[in-house]
Amino acid sequence: MNHPKTLASAASASRTKVSWRPHRGFTLLDLLIAISIVGILAGIALPSYTAYVDRARRAEGRTTMLDAAQFMQRFYAANNTYVGATLPTGLQRSPANGPQAYTIRVAAGVTATGYTLEAVPQGPMSGDDCGTLTITSTGVRGRTGSGETLERCWK
Repeated sequence: MNHPKTLASAASASRTKVSWRPHRGFTLLDLLIAISIVGILAGIALPSYTAYVDRARRAEGRTTMLDAAQFMQRFYAANNTYVGATLPTGLQRSPANGPQAYTIRVAAGVTATGYTLEAVPQGPMSGDDCGTLTITSTGVRGRTGSGETLERCWK
């Protein structure tokens, strides 16, 4: 017959052998899974983020060009002609500070009764699908690029 003390010590010894110990790090499989997930998320998120930033820059360029159109209308109201109008420095680029995305200019061919403004892509926007955005004195909007529709470029 076994002594109770001996049974207790045998049970305690078997418990220590089977006891659960926490992991002290990641396995190679855990690391590969985490890297794969990050890669998939980056592959989806980065193009979406880049498109968002381009739309924001384009919107700021359009806003600056519309401000320049208002300046041209005020010049016409004061002088009864568009000839001789020169955009102020603050309306010649977009954004006003930071990396330039657009150069805003009055296109050649200004007449007494008409003009065309252009927003020419620069720097980070030089490869934009919309190309150069235009607006005339009558409010007709245009673009030189062929990758996007006119509505998307002016949206």
